[in-house]
Amino acid sequence: METQMTTMSAAILLFLIMDPLGNIPIFLTLLKDVAPKRRRAVMVRELLIALAVLLMFLMGGQLILKLLQLRQESISIAGGIVLFLIGIRMVFPPAEGGIFGQAGEGEPFIVPMAIPGVAGPSAMAALLLLTNTQPGRNADWAIALLCAWLATAIILLSSTYLFRWLGESVLTALERVMGMLLIALSVQMFLSGIAAYLHLAV
Repeated sequence: METQMTTMSAAILLFLIMDPLGNIPIFLTLLKDVAPKRRRAVMVRELLIALAVLLMFLMGGQLILKLLQLRQESISIAGGIVLFLIGIRMVFPPAEGGIFGQAGEGEPFIVPMAIPGVAGPSAMAALLLLTNTQPGRNADWAIALLCAWLATAIILLSSTYLFRWLGESVLTALERVMGMLLIALSVQMFLSGIAAYLHLAV
């Protein structure tokens, strides 16, 4: 993260973190008790709520860091650890419950589809990292976020067709490939934070 990240690479990073392919079976499970005519409307609502939350985090990221008095190196190292754990869970998913726990009854609202389904702590940490390591580029990060969110929204809104077409085994394999890429990015982020800290210490 110490090198200049492009808007496209930031969008890819955020897309991997949002993990729409891995969320497809989970979202379908959460919506199984919702009337078929309402499912698309519910999903659109939850996606828009997630986008609003992430945009607020993007715009207020630097203020949050200043209030907490966090250094750039600590954010980079912590962000790398969080993304590493998310990547590990994507490659080796838990046997039961998933990342959202047990689904509640009725129509989902905000939790768990919007948060942490799309706007999870790892996405928020990545936005904090971007705004702190390369300040003054909020417009670029907003474009990257919108691109990642749009791709995620298209995939999730097509979840029923993708699940039928690809099947659960293919979606699981794709999710694990995305998890491996996310692990590689998290290791790079962690090493960049360590290198920056050692340079300052010298």
